[in-house]
Amino acid sequence: MNPLLWSGPGEAKRLFVQYMKITFLTVGKTEDAYLKEGIDKYVKRLKHYTKLELVEINELKNTKALSAEQQKAKEAELILKKVTPLDHLILLDEKGIEYSSTQFAAYINKKEISSSANMIFVIGGPYGFDQSVYQRANDKISLSRMTFSHQMVRLFFVEQLYRAYTIIKGEPYHHE
Repeated sequence: MNPLLWSGPGEAKRLFVQYMKITFLTVGKTEDAYLKEGIDKYVKRLKHYTKLELVEINELKNTKALSAEQQKAKEAELILKKVTPLDHLILLDEKGIEYSSTQFAAYINKKEISSSANMIFVIGGPYGFDQSVYQRANDKISLSRMTFSHQMVRLFFVEQLYRAYTIIKGEPYHHE
């Protein structure tokens, strides 16, 4: 959070808190009802801590005629259209840095304190990311060394984001 002091003509100073916007960008829709329900649960909880927007990019159609590289390139165009030069782009990628929950909370807290840029976390398509997305990315984070379905990773990520905010606030959700 970036606290801002403001005083209008003849008014006392007031403290306003500006929340960084976090966008969670995914290729494809979440299909399974139990995953949607879990994601909705944590998104609702996160509204108390930050401004979170879920953005789903439609999966490509007629991909049988496309190679994996062509598919990644087309997905990259759609992903990069959603990103501005000021956004802090974080890829959820198996080659990224692994954090514990408390380390991830410290990462989020540091970004909120030190930056006014919006954070965009991205889950790519089934073949990962095109090189153009890797070049634009500011950071890469891995949720695990294991491989999970793109559907499940969505739930795991929003739960970890919620956990990070409860750690930052010193709330009892996370136990060490």
